[in-house]
Amino acid sequence: EHYKHHWFPEKPCKGSGYRCIRINHKMDPLIGQAAQRIGLSSQELFQLLPSELTLWVDPYEVSYRIGEDGSICVLYEAAPAGGSQSNTNMQMVDSRISCKEELLLGRTSPSKSYNMMTVSG
Repeated sequence: EHYKHHWFPEKPCKGSGYRCIRINHKMDPLIGQAAQRIGLSSQELFQLLPSELTLWVDPYEVSYRIGEDGSICVLYEAAPAGGSQSNTNMQMVDSRISCKEELLLGRTSPSKSYNMMTVSG
């Protein structure tokens, strides 16, 4: 529901700023609401999560970064319906990098090169 008017599978970067969830020594309200729904207190949540976390929730991918200069890791990845698998994967990587670069360009500290790491389960 939260992303209803900010979700564009045909243009994954569109709305990405709205879908970026951050913890920067204070809790993003969306994470706090989710924790409350499963019975976690704010104190328990702060103990479980890092003090600095960025979470990108994009069409076909969820990725995260711990700390300001940490590596970006892919938590979940799915291929769009239709199209060839190899071509689709290449477009997704290009899209992911450009979305994250757009968000990081405004930073004052020099950006680190991307060390993409996929977490699979």
